[in-house]
Amino acid sequence: MVLKPCGTKLEDLLRELQSDPEKGLSSGEVKERLDKYGENRLKEKKKKTNLQRFLDQFRDVMILILLVAAAISFIIACVEGEMSEFFEPILILLIVVLNAILGVVQESKAEKALEALKSLSAPHARVLRDGREEVINAAKLVPGDIIILEAGDFIPADARLILTASLKSEESALTGESVPTEKDADAIVKEDAPLGDRHNMVYSGCSITYGRGRAVVTATGMDTEMGKIANLLESEEDTKTPLQDKLAQLGKYLGAIALTACAIIFVIGLVSGIKIMEIFMTAVSLAVSAIPEGLPAIVTIVLSIGVQRMVKKNAIIRRLPAVETLGSASVICSDKTGTLTQNRMTLVEAYADGMSETEEISDNNSENIRKLLMYGMLCSDGIVEAAGKDIKYIGDPTETAIVYGAYRNGITKEEYSNKY
Repeated sequence: MVLKPCGTKLEDLLRELQSDPEKGLSSGEVKERLDKYGENRLKEKKKKTNLQRFLDQFRDVMILILLVAAAISFIIACVEGEMSEFFEPILILLIVVLNAILGVVQESKAEKALEALKSLSAPHARVLRDGREEVINAAKLVPGDIIILEAGDFIPADARLILTASLKSEESALTGESVPTEKDADAIVKEDAPLGDRHNMVYSGCSITYGRGRAVVTATGMDTEMGKIANLLESEEDTKTPLQDKLAQLGKYLGAIALTACAIIFVIGLVSGIKIMEIFMTAVSLAVSAIPEGLPAIVTIVLSIGVQRMVKKNAIIRRLPAVETLGSASVICSDKTGTLTQNRMTLVEAYADGMSETEEISDNNSENIRKLLMYGMLCSDGIVEAAGKDIKYIGDPTETAIVYGAYRNGITKEEYSNKY
């Protein structure tokens, strides 16, 4: 798109997008645009096969040193011709392979768990197409689609507002601002306005906390503001964890010590008049015995235990070394909203007519407070849903606090909305 959606007149934007605000796009137009722009998804890295994951486990310096040690041990066993000498190279290879298998199994498990979560949380969108309102998979949205938004809705794509009624959007994922932003379809915004000041736009990855609205989709997938952030993150190179760096450093030290020991023994043997082949075999055997074959396996087992503990805390770990990274952090810089806090308010006390002092909100409040909570609940668009032991809050934090206070007293929207 050539035009800047936030700073362009709505009529010009609709003309550019060839979209009808009353009827939306036709089925034919949707098909053409899907072919042109692709699905409304963030681009993902190409998934690795199990073979690629298996080979990735052999990139560590310690593992490479163990493989070299196994190869040398095997050559020594062949030269000496004794079956007992084959025990060490076979043991080293077995440890290395089991270590790799453990890593692959963990990564595959994590990948499957993440895929299952994605399929469960696949967002939907309400759109106008061929003059009819319908609910579709958000991945099928295209630029020019007319979407309908209400309190609690997930915003499926970047869009320019056409109509609004007391609309507010929670944009902390993009701006870091926890307070919902007021939106107005008639707002005049400059083309170079900061993202948080574009009051005539709504953005993918955010949500509607209050009111209603209608908007025309201006960007989907990687062209959205969220997509631009994802693109920046994707361009970042994979970095090693502190543990991987330390193990690599240890491997280099051990390799250097083993080579130095070989050289010293070889020189001493030559000076002493021992046969060259005999000196070489002795020096190499000593170097191989200095390599800690069990270290990678021990590290993998310890990290696997850490992964299982994290799973019990509802955390999915993709790669084993990532468990150690958080433990190595000495300072964590984090935005508090949604990380250290839940972006949620709680109603603590209330005051009603005829009361001399405030009353603490509980599960069994007085009749005056119960009436006050009921009126407040009926006047709000906030939604509180029980999901097992957890409570789901949808909408403006202030309104959901009132609705939850009513919910604690057994007052629900479903029951009282029908009466009033």
